[in-house]
Amino acid sequence: MSVRQTIMRQYARIVDDAAARAGGLSMPPEGWLATVRKTLGMSARQVGERAGVTKAAVYQAERKELAGGITLRQLEKLAAALDARVVYALVPAEGSVGAQLERRAREKAERIVRRAGSHMALERQGLPESRVTEQIQDLARDLGRDPKPELWDD
Repeated sequence: MSVRQTIMRQYARIVDDAAARAGGLSMPPEGWLATVRKTLGMSARQVGERAGVTKAAVYQAERKELAGGITLRQLEKLAAALDARVVYALVPAEGSVGAQLERRAREKAERIVRRAGSHMALERQGLPESRVTEQIQDLARDLGRDPKPELWDD
């Protein structure tokens, strides 16, 4: 295994671990700021005093969080005022890095093999579908084994 592959596997473990921890975690209907504030029984004025902002700024931040417009810096500042911390991660939509790479490798391999197959068919050298499927699986395995940036080119 190359150094590059080892590093990629280490990164994949970090991302997959974050995905496992995040599980079904999603933002509460009122957003995290408002939910934590209300759970602690704090008013917007109290949070604002602790954060050095006005209560209007707290309400505005809560609205921005729901709209997706709050900055991480602002969120961290208000979280600290709530004696909380921000946990930030990007996790694969498909559950794991491996699953994401397998899907992409399959898609890429199918495009490559089918394009080559159509050229071969024009020359009356087409392969039976079972052989095409086998070639797609082989190429997908090779592409996924040592993914390169080209895997993500369309």
